[in-house]
Amino acid sequence: MELDPSIEQRVRLGQHAGLSRVVENFCLDLVKAALDQREAERSYGVPEAMLTPVPWSAPALEKAWRATHRTRYPWFTEAGLSSRVPKEACRVRAAGLKNWVQSGKGARRGRRVGFPTWRRRKHGSRFRYDADRAQPADAWTVKLPGVGAVATQEEMGWLTSRLADGRARIIGATVREQAGRWWVSFQLEIDRTDVNARRAVGPDAPACGIDLGLRTFAAIADDTGTIEEIQAPKALKAAQRKLRRANKAVARRQRGSSNRAEAVRQLATVHLKVAHRRADFLHKLTTRLARTKRAIAVESLNVAGMVRNRRLARTVSDAGFAEFVRQLTYKTAWYGSKVWAADRWFPSSKTCSGCGAVNAALTLSDRVWTCRCGTVHDRDHNAARNLLAAMHAA
Repeated sequence: MELDPSIEQRVRLGQHAGLSRVVENFCLDLVKAALDQREAERSYGVPEAMLTPVPWSAPALEKAWRATHRTRYPWFTEAGLSSRVPKEACRVRAAGLKNWVQSGKGARRGRRVGFPTWRRRKHGSRFRYDADRAQPADAWTVKLPGVGAVATQEEMGWLTSRLADGRARIIGATVREQAGRWWVSFQLEIDRTDVNARRAVGPDAPACGIDLGLRTFAAIADDTGTIEEIQAPKALKAAQRKLRRANKAVARRQRGSSNRAEAVRQLATVHLKVAHRRADFLHKLTTRLARTKRAIAVESLNVAGMVRNRRLARTVSDAGFAEFVRQLTYKTAWYGSKVWAADRWFPSSKTCSGCGAVNAALTLSDRVWTCRCGTVHDRDHNAARNLLAAMHAA
C-alpha cells in the first residue's frame, strides 16, 4: 500500500534505504575478501580444513556487522536508525549467495544465477523489517521502526481487523520507493477461509482452454462452445512516445543537476504507470477466471526463449504471460478451481480440433488455415479448443 510520509519522514525512509544498501555491500565485500584470502592460502599449500572460513550465513554476516559498525560506520548509531534493517539486509545477501552456490552445483531450478553484484542507488531504494516490527497502528497509519507513525493513502481496515482477531499475522515488511512515491508491502500468514468460501467456484461452472498470443492476448474456449477474445492494453507500446520524450529529457540534462534528477523522476513515473496498468489488467482478468471456471487449461510457454527473439522481445515482455499464469495458479487454489498446463511441445495450434490431424507446415504468420478434412480454423480459437480437449483427456 502507498504511504503518505511527511518531508522529515521521507528523509528517514531514504536513510534506511541507504543503510540497507551499505550493509548489503558490506556483506558482499566481506565474502569477496574471504574468498580471495582462501585462493591466496591455497597457492601457499594451506590444507582445505585450515582455510579462512567464508561467512555465508545470515547470522555470520550479522555478527560481523555488529562487530564492525561502531568503528567503521558510526553514523548508524548516531542517526538512531533501526537495527532491524541491517538484520534483514544480511538475510537478503545470504539468500543471494546461497542461490549462487546452489545454481553452480545444479541444485537450483531455473536459469543460472551469477555472483551477487554491488547495490547502487540507481538500483532503487528499498529495505526490509523482520517479523512484525513494522505493522499497522490503525486503519490509516503504519508504524515503522526508526521512522515513526506514517500515514497511508489506502485504508487498511481489512488487515487491522484480521490482525486483531488472529486471522492474520505479519512475518515481514518491505518498504520501497518508486518514482518518488513510497510503498510498504506486508508479508502475511492469513486465514482466507471466509473469502474463499464466498468466492468458491460452483460445481456447475464451465471449464475452459486458454491460448495466449501477441495479437489477441487470450482466446478462451468454454465447455459451452463459446469463444471469448481478450485484448491486452499493451501498456508499454502505448507509452512509447512518452518514454522517448522522457528519455531524451534525461539525456539533455547535466549529470548531477537537480534538473536531471527531476527528469529521472518523471521518466520513472511513466514506467510506474505502465507497470500499474499492466498489473491492473492481469489481476482483474485472472481473478475473474479463477472465480468463474472450475478448470483452466493453459500452455507451458518458454517465455525466456521467446524474449531472445529481438523482434518479439518487447511485445512478449509487455504481455506478461508468465505473470498471468503465476497469478492464475495461486488464485485458482484459493477458490477451489484448478490449472492444468499442457506439455511445452503440445501442438495446440497445428492440430485440427475436428479430425485431430497435425498441420506441420503451419507458420506463425498463418492466422487462419484449412484442414484437409475441410474445417476452417482460426489459429487462436483452434488452439484454445485443443487445450480444453487435452485437459479433459488427461
